[in-house]
Amino acid sequence: MNEFMGRAPRIVQLRDQIDKLATRRSPVLIQGESGTGKEVVARSIFNAAPRGQFVPIDCGSLVGTMMESELFGHVRGAFTGALDTKKGLIEMANGGTAFFDEIGELPLEMQVKLLRVLQEQEVRPVGSLQRIRIEMRLVAATNRDLQKEVAAGRFREDLFHRLNVVRLTLPPLREHREDIPLLMERFLSTSSGRFVLSNDAMEAIMDYDWPGNVRELKNCLERMMAFNSGPLLHFADLPSALVNHVRAQTMGGLAAVAGGETVRSGWLENVVPLHELERRAIQHALEHTHGDRTVAAQLLGIGRTTLYRKLKEYRME
Repeated sequence: MNEFMGRAPRIVQLRDQIDKLATRRSPVLIQGESGTGKEVVARSIFNAAPRGQFVPIDCGSLVGTMMESELFGHVRGAFTGALDTKKGLIEMANGGTAFFDEIGELPLEMQVKLLRVLQEQEVRPVGSLQRIRIEMRLVAATNRDLQKEVAAGRFREDLFHRLNVVRLTLPPLREHREDIPLLMERFLSTSSGRFVLSNDAMEAIMDYDWPGNVRELKNCLERMMAFNSGPLLHFADLPSALVNHVRAQTMGGLAAVAGGETVRSGWLENVVPLHELERRAIQHALEHTHGDRTVAAQLLGIGRTTLYRKLKEYRME
């Protein structure tokens, strides 16, 4: 089952490529920013034609002296503390798919050993003289440009060419914003309650660039639902990153007007006196926060006492 969601043309094309790759055993290299869904794509490739196990291997967590044991396994007595024989992650993926997540984090010495496994199709556990025959599909993912890493000497060129048989590049969420409502519907439907977003919250979410991509969007909605009994999620329920983004947009409009420019920012379209700009900014913030003066003050970047004084001054109490 292909779980990679979206209706944007690039996502539809990627889904079609995933379906075509399902029955093949060629190595796949998935590139994309953090949070774009690289593991979702890897699992979709596997689930489309399941065979053996899908074994995720987090290369960023493989550190220290136990790295080789984690990947290749060990026999009893191979080192201090090796009380039992243990299968490595690669052997667990025998007959199935090994997913090397963030393979760019793998140290050079382990890159050499992984390359040998891929070339010889066998693995030797730490402390053993016996080699185990391995037949597995390799899917690797990275948020780095591996060609640049090769040029910088941080990634082996021969391993890169071994991995780079089929390459899939995932677009960041900001490049397919039209899929945000669909993704939100999916994430909201998985909750135990029923939640919907207010118009101003939805507007802020659609306008945000989501540097953490789909993962950040999911975490944002989960946070909003965790702190709200529902069913309506308001602008004030958004995490601080989005609130600060809206505040920056608002203050950017003010700065442009102060510089003598004409601004078209939805709520401000012409150059007007500064006191009127200030009054409108306060009114805009209160509308977005549904009258919550504490959050409105935070949005405007002023203290609550200052906000109360301004409300009295502009007779907005």
